[in-house]
Formats: sequence, C-alpha cells, structure tokens
Amino acid sequence: MAKIEVVLDAGPLIHLAELDALDALDDLDLRVPDAVWAEVVSRQSRGLENMGDKLQRVSLPSLSPELQTLAQALSLDRGEIEALGLMEMYPRAWFLTDDAAARLVAEQHGYQVHGTIGLLIRTARRGQRTPRQVLEILRAIPKRSTLFIRPDFLNSIIQQLEHEWLQT
Repeated sequence: MAKIEVVLDAGPLIHLAELDALDALDDLDLRVPDAVWAEVVSRQSRGLENMGDKLQRVSLPSLSPELQTLAQALSLDRGEIEALGLMEMYPRAWFLTDDAAARLVAEQHGYQVHGTIGLLIRTARRGQRTPRQVLEILRAIPKRSTLFIRPDFLNSIIQQLEHEWLQT
C-alpha cells in the first residue's frame, strides 16, 4: 500500500513530539518546507531528531499571487505560507496543521486538512494504539503540549470518543 503524501506545518510536528507521539506519522510520506523545518528546529529540535530520514525537506520555488495575498490578509507566518505553497505543488496531499487560519485557506482550496488531534485519533482507528492510549494522550494535551485548544472543546472530543470507543 502506498504511503499517503502529506505536507506538514510546524504545529503537528511540535505537538506530537511534546506528547511522545511522533509515531502517528510513521505510515505517511512527509514533506516539510524549509521555514517549517527552521521553526521546528528552533522550538522542538527533538521533533526532527526523532524523525531521522522520514522527513523530506522541500524548498519552495515561489508563491502564487493569490496565496501571497491570503497570507498577508490572514497574517500567516512563514512556515504556514510555505506549507500552503507546497500544497499548490502537491494538491492531493494531506495538509497537516493546527493553525485555524491556515486550515481555512487550505479548505478554501479544497485540500484535505488534518491536525494533531485527528492524527492521534487515526492511530486508534488503524490499530496502532488502543483507544484507551489515545484517550490518555488527549487528556494529557493541556499539561504536556503547547497545542492551543479550548478545554471545553477538548473535553467534548474526549467524551464523544469515550462514548464511541468504550461502550460495552
């Protein structure tokens, strides 16, 4: 089975490293733009060290005028802009981001977007982790991760998954 192509923004790499869950990316073909690489190295170098040669670093030739305008209007950072630029090169890839504005731009372009929480849930759905392990990681997000998520929203996700996964 061919690996799913993905373009990474810094958030999922950083947050999965903080949660000791980088293995959630193991079955994916990972592309990382230079600016994302630099951001992850500066904030969470462990995120790249633990990935070894799994990350394909990609230089972005240029940005489309439309993307430049959107990036400026939404105050996207350089990593998000370059990641979205790579999505123009790999439009069938998944875009992995935890940034709401970058997600909005990607969805407007018809890209498939996922974030850290979706990647963690996916590990249970594909049998890489047990549902209980994923729930434990989700509960640890406020203490072990810099991922910004409203507590009530995170709790509703956990409750929904408990209902789905733990009903006997």
